[in-house]
Amino acid sequence: MKPNSFVVKYNLNKLVYYEGFHSIDEAIMREKQLKGWTRQKKNILVNTMNPEWEDLSDEVRSW
Repeated sequence: MKPNSFVVKYNLNKLVYYEGFHSIDEAIMREKQLKGWTRQKKNILVNTMNPEWEDLSDEVRSW
């Protein structure tokens, strides 16, 4: 992991939400949309998919 990466900078160790896309353009559009949201709105989104805030890393690794 890069020493300057977002994950290292903020000491992140759990994946609690993700979305899959068919193209990089769709993913970039969604990322820009989410960046404009409040923390409260983002938390509601996570709670909808993952109410226990469980680590979903293994799910993504199995793709």
